[in-house]
Amino acid sequence: MNIDKDLERILRRVEKPARYIGGEVNIVRKDPAEVKTRMAFAFPDTYEIGMSYLGLQILYNILNRNPDIYCERVFAPAPDMEALMRGEENAAGRAQEPARKLYTLETFTPVSEMDLLGFTLQYEMSFTNILNMLDLSGIPLRAADRMAEDPDAESWPVVIAGGPCAYNPEPLADFIDVFLIGDGEELLERICLEYAAVKESYSKASSDPAKAGLKLTFLRRIAGIDGVYVPAFYAPEYNEDGTLGQMRVTDAAAPEKVRRAVISDLENVAFPEKNLVPLIETVHDRSVVETFRGCTRGCRFCQAGMIYRPVRERKKETILDLAMTQLANTGHDELSLLSLSTSDYSRFEDMAVELMGLCRQQNVALSLPSLRLDSFSFKVLDEIQGYRKSGLTFAPEAGSQRLRDVINKNITEKDIYDATRQAIELGWEHIKLYFMIGLPTETYEDLDGIAEIAKNIVDINYQIRGRKGGRFRVTVSVSNFVPKAHTPFQWEAQDTPADFIAKHDYLAQKLRIKGVTFHYHESNTSSLEAVFARGDRRICRALEEAWRLGCRFDAWTEHFDEKKWARAFEAAGIDPDFYTIRPRSTSEVLPWDHIDPLVRRGYLEEERQRAYGGETTPDCREGCTGCGMNRFTECFRGADRSSAIFKNAAAGE
Repeated sequence: MNIDKDLERILRRVEKPARYIGGEVNIVRKDPAEVKTRMAFAFPDTYEIGMSYLGLQILYNILNRNPDIYCERVFAPAPDMEALMRGEENAAGRAQEPARKLYTLETFTPVSEMDLLGFTLQYEMSFTNILNMLDLSGIPLRAADRMAEDPDAESWPVVIAGGPCAYNPEPLADFIDVFLIGDGEELLERICLEYAAVKESYSKASSDPAKAGLKLTFLRRIAGIDGVYVPAFYAPEYNEDGTLGQMRVTDAAAPEKVRRAVISDLENVAFPEKNLVPLIETVHDRSVVETFRGCTRGCRFCQAGMIYRPVRERKKETILDLAMTQLANTGHDELSLLSLSTSDYSRFEDMAVELMGLCRQQNVALSLPSLRLDSFSFKVLDEIQGYRKSGLTFAPEAGSQRLRDVINKNITEKDIYDATRQAIELGWEHIKLYFMIGLPTETYEDLDGIAEIAKNIVDINYQIRGRKGGRFRVTVSVSNFVPKAHTPFQWEAQDTPADFIAKHDYLAQKLRIKGVTFHYHESNTSSLEAVFARGDRRICRALEEAWRLGCRFDAWTEHFDEKKWARAFEAAGIDPDFYTIRPRSTSEVLPWDHIDPLVRRGYLEEERQRAYGGETTPDCREGCTGCGMNRFTECFRGADRSSAIFKNAAAGE
C-alpha cells in the first residue's frame, strides 16, 4: 500500500514514523473487496506495547486464516502524532474533527469504514485511550449515538471489547456495543461470521443502502452466545445508598447471566507460526509460545488465576514444533514460553531440556519466565544464562508467613531462603523481590517482614561469598493491592493513597540496607485502577470528562494527571472513595455479578473466609477444591492428552 503525500508529510514530523506505516514481515495482504467482514484490531496503547501482546498475534492469525475475514491493526497514536492528526487545535486544546482520521496499518483505511472495531482491554489505565481512538476515527463515543433511529448511525463500525478488564465491563458500557468475555479464539471468529451473515441478509432483503436496523438485528442475533455481553440490553438500577440494586434485562434476546466462553482443548486451537515482525524495537521483541493456559495455585488476590481456569496444556511436541517454526519464519534470536507459571507445565523438565538443546543449535536465547525456583529450575537457568547471569526474580508477595497464608501464596520463608542460597551459590549477583502492600489484614509487622527478608538475603550472600560478594544487589519492588472482580478479595477495601504513601515511607526507612534498592508503585494510579476495576456504569461519565480534559496514556507516569482526574470526578458527581476504600458486604449486588466466570461466587466467599481464618487451599492439581469449573469442562487436560489428573466432581459440587 502506498502512503499518500499528506500522510508522508505528517510522518516526517513525528518521533517514530515506523509506528504508523505497516509493511512488517508476515503482514497479511487481502483484497478488501473479496472478504465479507473487515475488522480493525485496536490496541489502546503505542505500537511498541501492542505489538508485544501475544493475544494480538493469536487473533490476527486466526481471523486472517479465514478467507471471509480481514483483520487489520490499529494502535493509539503517540501525543506528537495525535497533535498532527488533529491539525489546527481549538481553544479547548483539541479539534472538533481530526484533520487526518485514524487508519489501519494494513490498508490505510479509515477505522470508521470498518465493519467491526475490536479493542483489547489489558489494563484499566488504557481506558481514556479507547475514547481518544474513537474520536480520532470520527466515530461517536457513545454506543447509543451509534444505534440511533437515524439510518446514518448504521454506518458506524460495531465496537467490540474483550480481555481481562471485560470481566467488569460496566465502566466502559456506555461506549462499547459488545463485550466478549472469555477465550476469544473461537468466539471472535464466530462474531465476525455472524456479522457477515446479517449484512448479507440485509443486502438481499433491502435496497436501502444504509441498511437501517442491521446493527440491532446483529446484536440480538449474537446476544445469546456464551461470552457475549451487549450493554444496551441491560439497565442498572440503584438503591438509595448508591449501591447497585439489580441489573435488569431489557431485551428478550439477552440472558440473565452472561457465561464466559471457554476453549476446552488448547491443543487443537490454531497458534501463530508466522508472527508479525515489528519494524522497530518493541517491549518484547521475540518469538513466544503459549505452553498452557490457566493456573491452579489459587492466589486470592489474583484475577488471572480465577478467570483463566481451568488449566489446558499443549503437547510438548506441539510446543517444540511451534517454537522452531516461529523462529524460522521470523528471524527472531530470542524465544520465550508464556504461561502464568511456566514450570507448572506437566512435562516441564523434558520440554526444557529439549528446547535448550534446539535453541543452542540455532544460537537462540531462551527465556523461561515465571519459574518455580526448585532444583531443576535452577539447573535450567544455570544452563541458559551461563556466566552471564541476569537478575533472578522471586515473588514472596507478603513479608510474613501469616499474610502469605491469608493470600494463599503457599510458599514459606524456608522456600525463599533455600532458593536464594542456591542462586547465590550458582553465581547470581542480583535478586529481585516482588511484594504487594495493602493486602487484607496487613499490619506494619508484615512490612517489617519485607525488610527482614531483604536483609537476610544480603546476609546469606555474605555468608557464602564473604567480602567477594560486594557486587551483590537486592531489589525490592512493591506494588499496591487493587481489589479485582471475580476474586476472593473483590469485597475488600483498598488502602487510601495516604495509607500507601505512609507504608512506602516506612519501608524506605526500613530498607536502608547496604546493597538493597527499593522501588514502589505510584499510589494515585493504583486508586484510579481500583475505581475502574470495581466501578459501575456511572463511572462512564467521569471517564468521558477526564478524556475531554486531556487525559491520555494514564498508565505512563509522565502523562498521568491527578488534578485532571479529580476535576473529572467532581464534574461527574462521583466520589472515588465509594469504589476504592469502601468495604462491601457479600450480600451486596456487585456491578459484575451478571458476568459468570464459571467460578462459583460461593467459592469466592468460602476462600475469603478461609483467608480471614489464615487457612490455605492446596493447588487444585492435587485434587478438586470445588471452584465449580467442573460443571462446564474437564478441570485439567495434561500434555499427554490421556485423561484428567483427577476425575470431575459431580456437577454442581
